[in-house]
Amino acid sequence: MQAVDGTLNLDYLTKIRQHLHKHPELSGQEKETATYISQLLSEDFGADQVIQGLGNHGVAAIYHGKYPNGPTILFRCELDALPIMEESSLRYKSKMPGIAHSCGHDGHMAILLGLAQWLQYNQLNWGRIVLLFQPAEETGAGAMQVLKDPKFAAISPDVVYALHNLPGYKKGEIIVKEGPFTLAVNSIILKLKGKTSHAGEPHMGINPAVAIAEIIQFTQALNQPDRRQDDFCIFTPIHAFFGEKAYGVSAGHGELHYTLRTLAEEEIRKRTNVLLARTHQITETKGLELEVLYTDRFFGNTNAEEAVWRIRQSASTLQLPVYELDAPLAFGEDFGAFTQKYTGAMFGIGAGRNTPALHNANYDFPDDILLIAIKMLVSLATSYMGNDTLT
Repeated sequence: MQAVDGTLNLDYLTKIRQHLHKHPELSGQEKETATYISQLLSEDFGADQVIQGLGNHGVAAIYHGKYPNGPTILFRCELDALPIMEESSLRYKSKMPGIAHSCGHDGHMAILLGLAQWLQYNQLNWGRIVLLFQPAEETGAGAMQVLKDPKFAAISPDVVYALHNLPGYKKGEIIVKEGPFTLAVNSIILKLKGKTSHAGEPHMGINPAVAIAEIIQFTQALNQPDRRQDDFCIFTPIHAFFGEKAYGVSAGHGELHYTLRTLAEEEIRKRTNVLLARTHQITETKGLELEVLYTDRFFGNTNAEEAVWRIRQSASTLQLPVYELDAPLAFGEDFGAFTQKYTGAMFGIGAGRNTPALHNANYDFPDDILLIAIKMLVSLATSYMGNDTLT
């Protein structure tokens, strides 16, 4: 494989990353970020084709090999930031109050742009490389929006890859696992409607407080927190309330919000059905009306054996340390919608053992892992096209 370093302008890529950090946009609102990325791909990084407006604000850059036959390999990153107030003194600190790239998506975009920069000067002999800049990952909506977009049908990848920086691991360490890599997650909202009454006469109304307490106790008994076990399951209460701060009124309505995490989609459905069956029983017994809503859905990432083998091989070629997970990571990532449909894998790259955690107000993507990450993607791309076919 040709040397990567000579065809990369790391200073420029770092400036791009820090510019993106300074100008974050929330999920579904990534219009300016998408425009900026599209211009870079078209004007600076020589993409053969740029598709805009995928799943709202998504962008895909396509790089063709010399010959049309061969596989299509898709690499995906994320456009969106988080609703977090950044607490840092960085010179490129977020200019948007209450919005920050506290998950490292700015770094992921810079990594894909680095691959684009390399592809600009190193045309593969065959196949296609697709670089997807996906919107709305943080809400779990973006991947499905892209997959359902008719424009995506023309891409039809054979293999899909994504990476995620991971604080808590050695910088530049490659984190891998076959099978479940990130969790299936579903967020559930239970709305309970009863009847208000005077606080001195609660028997004249229907207060949801006891029902909410019983549901919480029930879900805690369902939890199996060991991610190494097939029946892993965590119901996490996220938000709950009933009534108002009116001390003469017995509450007549309330809500209970949960996230449910399991290893696979089948277990999500099974556990959800168990919760709803018991919740209906509790609310009916107490004369409450129940409304169930769902939000922030993440499919579990299922890493294919061959795709993970290639990640290990690339790390070995680059003499990078590899950390084998014995259990999936605890968070949800909507790249799982891609690995449900296509062969592929997500892997991690260590961001530093003492780096602030993801979604922390002091988190900042470490620029010194950009080169390692780009080399990994270049190695993966060329492993499918043949290392001896580069121009």
